Amino acid sequence: MTEFHGVPEPHTGWTFLTNHARVLASIADNHHARVRDIAARCRLTERAVQKIIADLEQDGYLSHTRHGRSNRYSIDPDKVLRHPAEEGVTVACLLSMLARDEDERHGADDHARPGS
Repeated sequence: MTEFHGVPEPHTGWTFLTNHARVLASIADNHHARVRDIAARCRLTERAVQKIIADLEQDGYLSHTRHGRSNRYSIDPDKVLRHPAEEGVTVACLLSMLARDEDERHGADDHARPGS
């Protein structure tokens, strides 16, 4: 995928996860991540990530504290997902499912490599 002036090439078609879920999962992996790093990982613009972080903070899913020139993010694991179809499902449950999938994908990659 190519970039033009730091803007990732847009994805076409639908996906299973929202950009909000991607950003939240990225922050869960690194509470000290810079917006630039989150944007690169999620293949979003920095402006889009800033907007998503603002949305998540406004609704209480995320908060941050300043540490010098950087932020440290905190996620409320007990916050319930917004859509009525996920009634009672917490952020912790969502992140747990995503982390387990990530571990399984990396574990499968490790076993497929020669010499592993």
